[in-house]
Amino acid sequence: MSHEIKTATLEPVRNTYANIEKRFGDKPANRYQEATYDIQGETNFHYRPLWQPEFNLNDKTRTALKMEDWYAFKDPRQFYYGTYVNQRAKLQENAESNYAFFEKRQLVDRLPEEVKAKLIRFLLPLRHVEHTANLNDTYGVAYGFGTALTQALCFDAMDRLGIAQYISRIGLILDGNSGDALSEAKRYWMDDSAWQGMRALCEKSLVTEDWFELFVAQDLVLDSLVVDLYYRQLDEWLTENDGRDVAMLTEFMQEWLKDRTRWLDAVMKVAVKESDENKQLIAEWVTKWRGMASEALAPIAQEMLGEGALDSAQDILDKRLKKIGIS
Repeated sequence: MSHEIKTATLEPVRNTYANIEKRFGDKPANRYQEATYDIQGETNFHYRPLWQPEFNLNDKTRTALKMEDWYAFKDPRQFYYGTYVNQRAKLQENAESNYAFFEKRQLVDRLPEEVKAKLIRFLLPLRHVEHTANLNDTYGVAYGFGTALTQALCFDAMDRLGIAQYISRIGLILDGNSGDALSEAKRYWMDDSAWQGMRALCEKSLVTEDWFELFVAQDLVLDSLVVDLYYRQLDEWLTENDGRDVAMLTEFMQEWLKDRTRWLDAVMKVAVKESDENKQLIAEWVTKWRGMASEALAPIAQEMLGEGALDSAQDILDKRLKKIGIS
């Protein structure tokens, strides 16, 4: 008895979900599109928030910024959970290798005492700033609108928590895992006059209600200044003062900044181009928070890097704002 094997082709009834088809046409969608667009609920809510009955659960009016389509904030990295986790796993694997090498070769013993003291006073307290950034981004996740932006904010919030933990690990390496360096850094954060402006700014950001204003304040203004001061200027100072090995411990932050900057600048460009009203509003927020951030960072920059450090960081922010479309 013979058997004849035939192949059959099954034509799909539809190529993608209806909400994706409405945006991109009746064609197969990629994973990012399926995991991102029109996910957030907009109708048929059973109740309003008891603590803020003037809003719906997902409400576009929680920010003064206005968008015709909140899903216009496409992530150029096309991060959804799977791609984000895979990409960060690679960064973390490299970071763990760097930390293991640093500890195995006991490179901390080669650091001058001046370098260790500067790291404890100025780098380690930065973990509290990163914890604040985590909370601020999480606020945007909770009250923002449009999964295209809120899921990216969620990923960024987790990155900030990871950075805070890596900074804490640097402290443990400096003190031989005793925790003394972290305790000393906490005292600087709580009592050192240079840090009190930054503490006050962090507290002010935590009670800011407009989530997009907070996004501008934290992720555009403050981060731009902090990143330049720490991951460019302090990195250069360490290289010139026999502390170049510390760069191995901050490599995760350097690599993270590359793709994070692509996403943040893309979001801001879309918001600015949406309307003149948005452009004016974001410019006002930038001016407001830039003044406060500069005042808070001035004593830190002065004592950590000397005269002109903050001005240099301001120049970098100016160039970034110009690219985004804010003069």
